Amino acid sequence: MGTSTTLPLTEMSRAAKLRVMEELWDDLCHSSEGVPSPAWHGEVLTARAERVAKGEAEFHEWTDVKERLLRKKA
Repeated sequence: MGTSTTLPLTEMSRAAKLRVMEELWDDLCHSSEGVPSPAWHGEVLTARAERVAKGEAEFHEWTDVKERLLRKKA
């Protein structure tokens, strides 16, 4: 690891904090090979796939879910 960076979190606005979070997530999404998934992730995915196969759950498009949640929040 190189130099350490500390963000002035207490001085940052909420919008600035969200921008930094988005940049971090974007960077992590493009370099995920170095981040192993914990075993429980696989267990959760298997359980969810089983629920879908049994007809107990279904998939929804993210845009539809996001829209529904935003309407619920308003």
